[in-house]
Amino acid sequence: MSQGDNRRPIIIRRKRVVHRHHGGSWKIALADFMTALMALFLVMWMLSTASRQEREGVAEYFSTPLVTAIAGGDSASMSENVIPGGGPDPVYTEGERARVDMRQRSRPSEQQRRAFRDLQRRIEMAIDADPDLKQLRDQLRFDMTPEGLRIQLVDSEQRPMFELGSDQVAPYMRDLLRLMAPMLNELPNDLSISGHTDSLAYLNGYHGYGNWELSSARANASRRELVSGGLDPAKLLRVAGFADQVVMPDTEPSDPVNRRIELLILFEQVAERIRAPGQLDDLGVPSPTRNGPSGAPTLLEEFNESLRETLGKPPES
Repeated sequence: MSQGDNRRPIIIRRKRVVHRHHGGSWKIALADFMTALMALFLVMWMLSTASRQEREGVAEYFSTPLVTAIAGGDSASMSENVIPGGGPDPVYTEGERARVDMRQRSRPSEQQRRAFRDLQRRIEMAIDADPDLKQLRDQLRFDMTPEGLRIQLVDSEQRPMFELGSDQVAPYMRDLLRLMAPMLNELPNDLSISGHTDSLAYLNGYHGYGNWELSSARANASRRELVSGGLDPAKLLRVAGFADQVVMPDTEPSDPVNRRIELLILFEQVAERIRAPGQLDDLGVPSPTRNGPSGAPTLLEEFNESLRETLGKPPES
């Protein structure tokens, strides 16, 4: 046998590669993500083209609990949670009831919103119809606050509402306040007036007269003009001055826009709290000038008694 016949044959083993199917679950997840992203951009585009009234309507729609909207009932008597209660104990319902009541009291009703929007529309139409007051349209601002509808009369360098450093009302400011007075009378809500200034202080002004006095005087001057225009004085519940302590958002304290008068048309619940402020239980201390429970002497009376004994004076009858 030759040498070539003694060689072993070469055997080549090739592994068979089987391509298994990995599934298409990732495609479903990607499709859901793209659908949600498209819906988000669509909603953002619609909100950017909507008017202010339409955006308020959308916000009010989503603020209504779903259960209340379906049942058509009163949201104050229904809970938006599936499980009743709200305190640490699931069967304890007082916490949930109190939370719903506070939310309803701090949220204006649809009737109040409609009345305030109608008042804003009529004031704006009356100003636009007056050629002299139409220039003040940019200095009049409306917004809704937790206390009620706020009407801000802001100042500007070209058209100040008051004389510089004085509570003397400018003629166009006087006409604007007297124009608004009869319209404010049509609502049963009470009114609050507050004055605000910028942070610029008096350099050579009156001794003891500063932004606190100026803001209060301007608020009171606005009250007089409203009353002269026909506003019922009984509707005025609060007149206050805030000096430069409440700055407009995104402005510097020295910005002229901070020189302003704010008219608040108060919600009924807010007016009630101002008239009759309540007390928090177990947070106060007994007055040192009055007797304690059951006529017991207070600390001040005990101190006076010990002082008389030390000085040898007879007690007071």
